[in-house]
Amino acid sequence: QVQLVESGGGSVQAGGSLRLSCRASGYTYNKYCMGWLRQVSGKGREAVAVVDTDGVTSYQDSVKGRFTISKDNDGNTLYLQMTSLKPEDTGMYYCARGFDSGSRAPLECAWNFSGRGTQVTVSS
Repeated sequence: QVQLVESGGGSVQAGGSLRLSCRASGYTYNKYCMGWLRQVSGKGREAVAVVDTDGVTSYQDSVKGRFTISKDNDGNTLYLQMTSLKPEDTGMYYCARGFDSGSRAPLECAWNFSGRGTQVTVSS
């Protein structure tokens, strides 16, 4: 049974930091790309950071230089270190996995499963 369980969200002031974690279980981790998707009320989910099956990372332009995606050595925990947070970073953050086409296009991953999400709120 595939499970992705996020933690680490919360409320911070602008300029602050948060680290999101995602514990994965129930599948072979190195066969899938993984990432963090953000959803703002009334809009669809968008990828903010992705790591492919070769460990290559890519980021949405709005978070480059501020967010870092990483995995632990076992590959079953995904992290998103968020620094210099801005109010526009506010949203529900979902950990997700998907199929890697091998194209190496930034943020590309054929998402097929996600967790329940963790809320991040940044106040000005």
